[in-house]
Amino acid sequence: MMKKYLKRIIKLLQINILKIVSVSSFTSSFYYFIMSNSFRREHLAIVKGRLKYYQQNEIEKEAFYLLRRNVHRLEKGLIMKNRRPVFALDYIENTINAYIKIVTGHKEAVSEKNLKWYTDVLSNYFRVVDTSDTKLYNLKQVFEKHKSITDSTTNSVPYKRDFSILNVTYDDFYNLAKLRRSVRWYEDKPIPRELIDKAISAAVLSPSACNRQPFEFRIFDDKELIQKVANISWGTLGFSHNFPVILVVIGKLEAYFDERDRHVIYIDGALASMSLMYALETLGLSSCPINWPDVEQFEKQMEKLLGLEKNERPIMLMSLGYPDKEGLVPFSEKKDLFEIRSYNKIKI
Repeated sequence: MMKKYLKRIIKLLQINILKIVSVSSFTSSFYYFIMSNSFRREHLAIVKGRLKYYQQNEIEKEAFYLLRRNVHRLEKGLIMKNRRPVFALDYIENTINAYIKIVTGHKEAVSEKNLKWYTDVLSNYFRVVDTSDTKLYNLKQVFEKHKSITDSTTNSVPYKRDFSILNVTYDDFYNLAKLRRSVRWYEDKPIPRELIDKAISAAVLSPSACNRQPFEFRIFDDKELIQKVANISWGTLGFSHNFPVILVVIGKLEAYFDERDRHVIYIDGALASMSLMYALETLGLSSCPINWPDVEQFEKQMEKLLGLEKNERPIMLMSLGYPDKEGLVPFSEKKDLFEIRSYNKIKI
């Protein structure tokens, strides 16, 4: 009885403290600075990520994420219907410098198809902008001097989509979405890696902010390692022993120069993960996304096991395999349309 009474007192105290500190961003920040360490690891991860972003651009001479982001920004400029004769003046020099760092010393840091994309977009940019501008003229000369030789039969530049190749109806997609459920029971048979790779090849086509794709899939199909990874999370209790494969989606905060993008790893990682789950279903495989709560104990265990850097954060786990056709899945009724959708709703 006393224990229950104390819990109620503590809860009421917490509510009153939260009421007090919720009056402003300053008081709420003060609360988390003094009374809670819940966000300290996130702060460290963001700082480490920003530091590595600048190091890879200036010290390590890779300039990987800066180049990806800026080339995509150029693409968005190139597709404008009323395109200005001169654009991207504020970042084109940094883009060319990053490109030169790649082609003169770190070609191994990028794949051939990405190097071709960088080269083709920059070539297209200098073809369409007005190079009577002195800055652009000089940068074009520098680019042409260092330009990588790529396959000229195709161009990795903005294009018009070919809608004739689409033969998937809404009903087809709806049935796929309805079929996909979180499957926790699998057949005891190995999963060919080529099937997983095919699914991931589809997943990486998912949208990503400025095409940075700040995530990776760590895949485990060794039984001992599967259990080591699965046992870190509460969300696998009671059924992890039958996982043929488990993967960890890792977000990389090194992709960003500013705190404003700190949540993008979760958005981009989740977009790719959803595509991955749909792709797996088309290959006869099923999956179960496993919630990854921000619990310090789990974070530290996963960091140690996978050798993660401080700027790398686990986003979610996912089991996958051939579904046990006799196994049940939760019905999991979804919200009705009117509960989650509104049009033109604003506060007047």
